[in-house]
Amino acid sequence: MPGHKGVDFLGMEHLDITEIDGADSLYEADGIIAKSEANASGLFGCRTFYSTEGSSQCIRAMLYLVLLYCARQGRKPLIAAGRNAHKALLSAVTLLDVDVNWLLPDANVSYLSCDLTPTQLDGYLKSAEEKPAAVYLTSPDYLGHMADIKSLAEVCHRYDVLLIVDNAHGAYLKFLATPQHPVELGADICCDSAHKTLPVLTGGAYLHLSATMDAFFGEQVKNALMLFGSTSPSYLILQSLDAANMYLETYPQRLADFIPQVELLKTRLIRHGYSLYGQEPLKITIEAKPYGYTGVQLAELLRGHNIEAEFADRDYTVLMLTPEIGVNGLQQLEQALLYISPKVPIEEACPTFLKGERILSAREAMLSESETLPAKECLGRILAVPSIGCPPAVPVLVCGEKIDEQALACFEYYGIKTCCVVKKK
Repeated sequence: MPGHKGVDFLGMEHLDITEIDGADSLYEADGIIAKSEANASGLFGCRTFYSTEGSSQCIRAMLYLVLLYCARQGRKPLIAAGRNAHKALLSAVTLLDVDVNWLLPDANVSYLSCDLTPTQLDGYLKSAEEKPAAVYLTSPDYLGHMADIKSLAEVCHRYDVLLIVDNAHGAYLKFLATPQHPVELGADICCDSAHKTLPVLTGGAYLHLSATMDAFFGEQVKNALMLFGSTSPSYLILQSLDAANMYLETYPQRLADFIPQVELLKTRLIRHGYSLYGQEPLKITIEAKPYGYTGVQLAELLRGHNIEAEFADRDYTVLMLTPEIGVNGLQQLEQALLYISPKVPIEEACPTFLKGERILSAREAMLSESETLPAKECLGRILAVPSIGCPPAVPVLVCGEKIDEQALACFEYYGIKTCCVVKKK
């Protein structure tokens, strides 16, 4: 790299290269990067492409591919999306001017989870006046719920609709004894954040195309990624993605040895009095209130035992596990959780899942002049930009929707103090 010339100051500069001769180029790959992506494709059993800017870059690229698909078929750029989508989807639909019909779950669990059943999806697609070009789902979601991708894919394909999956938290699902990766189950396009569950540097991710997808998508995917990616992708991240290919060759056995230990731990925690949510094998999501705490309080107590939760709010504490923590790590986690004594359950339900009144499209709202105000002063205003951090990066209310009393109650419940709203003219 021109700045440091490979001279170590921080310690990794000698590995930090750029598109010099022999190093290949990510978006025009025909050398070592192309070979590495081919190796990854063989491991995942589909066409796999690298991202050095996380699943966020892949989400935007996936939406761009749908936009091209719609143009090719003469269809309106319309998708249907589970309401618990990452905010990267909102930036994608804003930039690409794609319209969204939001799909909400019947059961109210949390704004972070959207349990869309095949029957619900079939009913929506059957009755839709205008069918979307694609259905976009998040699975596993932030709380560890896994959608029935196989059945949902069958429903989508029955109506000639693509199924796109944000599988950011599920790269490892391909390598289970019975693979549960979305592409394996029938999804057409999906993305994985390699850095979330595999030993890859932050920003390493995959975009996968099903082998059944038209060659058109494979021809356009690099352009799609390049449109939203830096012209200077990190070679450190690319090297970690490449090194992960060797790791993945023995990964199924690592998972086969580790996951039964996790299942035993979950059983013991339930026996001790903890309530758990979700089916994801490498995630422990504790419903904190039945144990007498908020999720944030449980996370603070675990921090005192040198255990950092992935995420916590008033209802849940989310713990993400990988084989790298080993049996000793599981024992440390178990000892910490069993050390915490149960208290009187907290009888407080989370707010009902919001379905806000849409006043503007996401694009109109996000590209409007805006102002930031205290949330309590925003009744009746239109949300311009979602007020949410990462994690979890899932908006409580979607931009373009009207802030009503229910929205204000949700903001207060989840600790959202300010809102960016469309400025009044």
